[in-house]
Amino acid sequence: MLLRHTPKEITERKALTVNPAKTCQPIGAMYASLGIHGCLPHSHGSQGCYAYHRSALTRHYKEPVMAASSSFTEGASVFGGQANLLQAIDNIFTVYEPDIIAIHTTCLSETIGDDITQILGKARAEGRVPEGKYAFHANTPSYVGSHVTGFANMTKAMVDCFATSNGHKSKRINLIPGWVEPSDMKEIKRIAGELGVDTIVFPDTENVLNGPQTGKFSMYPKGGVTIDELKDTGNSRGTIAMGRLASGPAALALDASCKVPCQILDLPIGLQATDRFVDALRKMAGVTVPDSLNLERGKMLDIITDMQAYFYHKKVALVGDPDQLEALTEFLVAINMMPIHVLTGTKDKAFEKRIKELTADLPHKVNVKSGGDMMLFHQWVKNDPVDLLIGNTYVKYIARDEDIPFIRHGFPILDRIGHSYFPTVGYQGGIRLLEKILEALMDRQDRDSSEIEFELVM
Repeated sequence: MLLRHTPKEITERKALTVNPAKTCQPIGAMYASLGIHGCLPHSHGSQGCYAYHRSALTRHYKEPVMAASSSFTEGASVFGGQANLLQAIDNIFTVYEPDIIAIHTTCLSETIGDDITQILGKARAEGRVPEGKYAFHANTPSYVGSHVTGFANMTKAMVDCFATSNGHKSKRINLIPGWVEPSDMKEIKRIAGELGVDTIVFPDTENVLNGPQTGKFSMYPKGGVTIDELKDTGNSRGTIAMGRLASGPAALALDASCKVPCQILDLPIGLQATDRFVDALRKMAGVTVPDSLNLERGKMLDIITDMQAYFYHKKVALVGDPDQLEALTEFLVAINMMPIHVLTGTKDKAFEKRIKELTADLPHKVNVKSGGDMMLFHQWVKNDPVDLLIGNTYVKYIARDEDIPFIRHGFPILDRIGHSYFPTVGYQGGIRLLEKILEALMDRQDRDSSEIEFELVM
């Protein structure tokens, strides 16, 4: 990577991105699609694109990701991909027998202007979509947005395609978890279960991308939201969307089409954000918070109290997705750490405003940027070193070159395992995150200490 040659001097770059801090929309759309039970994601473009989307998810989750492709060649690129998609739909339902195909577009199909709505209409008219089966799509060109917006577009498409209202509201609450790990989705459902709230979680990748080893291959694992549940989201009492960018559009669409009131919250990372999630769920469902959750909260608070001396005014640099970074920044500020460099590759002006508000009282200048890249992030760290880095696997190069402790968080994590099995949301997830932060800081303290300072007890 030769990152050690990154210059300290920062110059404005309008037409050049070096090591982008994001990836493309179709990857997010494919991940969201996998959160539907019996669904086969379909990439409407070339085999090269689809292979990249699959491999990126497979490497992160360490699970085989199944998907299909329209397999564009030069002919489809010039004359359009309708014939390819029609044939693909026919083949997929005949050979692989999914309940539903979730189609996302790519740069190529978007550039030539394929009308997916028209093509799907033709496929249904010609009987290529069997009775009781479904196909829907989201527009996800790679040359705009990021994997976060791709996830949001596909999740919103689930609402647009399936949500209906019969005029009678149930007691159910819709939970849109945003782009988080399957383990986080499981933890969100567990918290709702502790409150005794009946929920529909969508998309839901628990037991799809963190399932057990059974010795048998399953094309469509047991997990995922069902089509019937997606249809019933329009009859729910309310919706809680976690993550403004990844979950907000679907919640607002559900409110507009089916009059399901929604609340858009931060991801429940850290004490305050988890409190807001639990409180919103309590109020919306009309329940009380059980002692079990109060106990979990108390344990997290106890750890913060016990260890705050080791967190105090430690400087942190974060890079990742907007929804994740907003929640993480609030969490770090609350435990008296100082997030002084905060960068996302996704363009979003509201992100910059939010981070500046969260860090307004820090006794240190804060750099914040949306639509930035890893080179700028590295330059910030070079010019104003920090005690801890938080970000995806690509940050390891900066961590090595600058000799800074590093915690992996976000997408993609390619060189470690566990993130799909252990949550970082909720009180339990917050405890794990606190442990990871403390361990990184204390490992560095031990490494750098003299023999006299090498303590056995904290």
